[in-house]
Amino acid sequence: MTCTHYLRLLLLFCFLCVPAFSFSDKSALAAQRKQPTKPAPKAPAQPPNELTRLRDSYIKTTKEYKASLQKLLALYEASEAKAEQRLTQSKDLFNDGLLSRKELEESERAVTVEQEKVSGVKQQIASADTQIAQTLLEIEGNKQIAKLGRIPKGRLVQTTSFVRFNGGSGFSLSNAGKIQNFFFKTFSRPLPIAVLGQGAIHDRWRLDHRNAMDISLNPDEPEGQALMEYLRTNGIPFSAFRGAIPGVATGPHIHIGQPSHRY
Repeated sequence: MTCTHYLRLLLLFCFLCVPAFSFSDKSALAAQRKQPTKPAPKAPAQPPNELTRLRDSYIKTTKEYKASLQKLLALYEASEAKAEQRLTQSKDLFNDGLLSRKELEESERAVTVEQEKVSGVKQQIASADTQIAQTLLEIEGNKQIAKLGRIPKGRLVQTTSFVRFNGGSGFSLSNAGKIQNFFFKTFSRPLPIAVLGQGAIHDRWRLDHRNAMDISLNPDEPEGQALMEYLRTNGIPFSAFRGAIPGVATGPHIHIGQPSHRY
């Protein structure tokens, strides 16, 4: 066989084989393109953790408790209005000489008793609002603090919603007296302590608040500013919350001690 014949046979072989290979390859690519792409599976929703369940349960229970107090308040206010009406009538009769001094004083005492009932219920409602607001603010603030990572000793961190100082001297409830003395000498009134040590709300939510105390002061007002400066000067850690929880209540406060951790 001559070289010319050999080259002709080789070209004929390539002409017959290569198109068949190319067509098969193109068909496979086209089949791959026609196959629908499956959407990525969605991550399963995370179940609420125990702290979230405790928080929701506490808020629900407290709102129900507040609703019952508000009904009781309406009854007490109605009784107060009736007592005041009777007192007005008693004063008119007394002025006309138709009622004795003793009977008039009994009507006055009745009004005082009803007023005290109304005042007591209002204080209970306000106390429930304050405890919920303070704890929710503290938990929310601790979440934001956790995102910042470890804060070095002696460093102050401020955001739009909270202030955090990681004091190097530490804090124990035995130091509370010194802080109270400072505040009283500075402002001539007792330190407004909302919670000293472990409170009922912390037990319910399993927060370790045994070595901390909450102060009902706004960190943006002069008294709050003075207290935070005293704490910083003495190396005492604190977290101050200036925000509010929409739909629940308002309650800025200063938490003295390390942040409360769940146990």
